[in-house]
Amino acid sequence: MEHRAPDVAAFFQPGATFPPDRRIFLAAARLKVFRQRQRLVLLRAAALYDKFVDFAVDSVSRFEQLVEPDEIVKNHVGEILAEDRRTVIKSHAYQSKKIRMLRSAVIDGGEAMQVFNMAIFPRPCFDLPIFCADFFTSSSRSIFVLDLNPLYNVEADKAYKDKYYSELLPLVKKHSKLLPWGEKLTGESLQFFSPIVLWSKPESNKEVDEAIYLAFQDYIMAWTRIIGAATSETDIDATCRNKVAHHRYLTWRASKDPGRPVLRRLLGEDRCEHYIHEFLFNGLHDLGTSSFTEYFPEYRCEDGTVNTARSIIGKSYSERPWNDTGTFIHRSG
Repeated sequence: MEHRAPDVAAFFQPGATFPPDRRIFLAAARLKVFRQRQRLVLLRAAALYDKFVDFAVDSVSRFEQLVEPDEIVKNHVGEILAEDRRTVIKSHAYQSKKIRMLRSAVIDGGEAMQVFNMAIFPRPCFDLPIFCADFFTSSSRSIFVLDLNPLYNVEADKAYKDKYYSELLPLVKKHSKLLPWGEKLTGESLQFFSPIVLWSKPESNKEVDEAIYLAFQDYIMAWTRIIGAATSETDIDATCRNKVAHHRYLTWRASKDPGRPVLRRLLGEDRCEHYIHEFLFNGLHDLGTSSFTEYFPEYRCEDGTVNTARSIIGKSYSERPWNDTGTFIHRSG
């Protein structure tokens, strides 16, 4: 295939044009090169997370033709050296016809800290859940969150819960033995989680590492089956509601993201906020205009600012608040 190499190189040059029968091949070749470049930045990351990113991208690619992200997102793709000159942040992103953005971030701080965060945002013409994986490991503790975050509150919208989660409930029983419920989770945060969420603070050992990877594989495959079967909304009003729901989700996550202090320390205030708004929660400025306190008025202070407290209602859940059938059982404390 050496005779095709000059065409591929030329495809990256501004203003290049090609006949239709060559465009498909060249587009695929360009994506392959783009993916190879993204994988190169993982060479220095913890080996545990290399395979997570690769498995997710390869699995989704079986259902969706992934392409490069928009320019503002692509500006953050690659490797960032933190201000401590030791920690490296590696970012990857794709999009497709059904996926507004698939993105991952790996923070490699050596033995002191390893972080992996991945989210897959469907386009607003679908009411699909948002895939979410968030892992933090330091020398003293581990935190693990894995879920298909619901676009709508599953306790207020039973039809939505039944549509996407009723058949996935066995995943909880399968993985919760080695990944039991973690410590208290605030009532406000719970609205963005589903009955199949895995929230755990396990001890770090080989058995747990393998259990986390197996759970990640199962949840990725569950999400890809859902999006593979999804059909686009034909009702404009439904798409508008989905867009509002996406913006509400992004507004909460961008404001309450527990990783902000770490990113601020590693990147500085300005770079941290650009990374959060333009990459991690891209869409915050495109999908809607409502403010945080318009979505969550309980957090508004008298002077109009946002209350920075993690919880306002003061309710938290130290045990899984759903039973085996996905019914909310209202245990808090």
